[in-house]
Amino acid sequence: MKWLSHLYFRKRISADTLEPFPAKDLRLIILDEIVLVVGVIGPLTTIPQILKIFILQDATGVSTLSWGLSALFDIPWIMYGIVHKERPITIAYTLWLIMNLAVFVGALVYGAGAF
Repeated sequence: MKWLSHLYFRKRISADTLEPFPAKDLRLIILDEIVLVVGVIGPLTTIPQILKIFILQDATGVSTLSWGLSALFDIPWIMYGIVHKERPITIAYTLWLIMNLAVFVGALVYGAGAF
């Protein structure tokens, strides 16, 4: 249960020691903007794989297990983002879920096999 220690530590931090959001420091503002862009662009990097599967109707070399597990593991992140009201996390992992499911379904339909 040591992995839960960060939750207890987080509870002990008082609100005045946290960085304000939105940030006031220019470096943090830039970092926030970069993370938002990456959160949207990152899932879009899966589009070539999706196009290859559905246009060529060939899923050779695509692991349904890997893509299925990736989709499955997106769900806790989405729940975390919703519970903690972190829209960037919720949006990014919802996009990842959609993309991972598209590859997973394409791999199932076009016969990639289980692994």
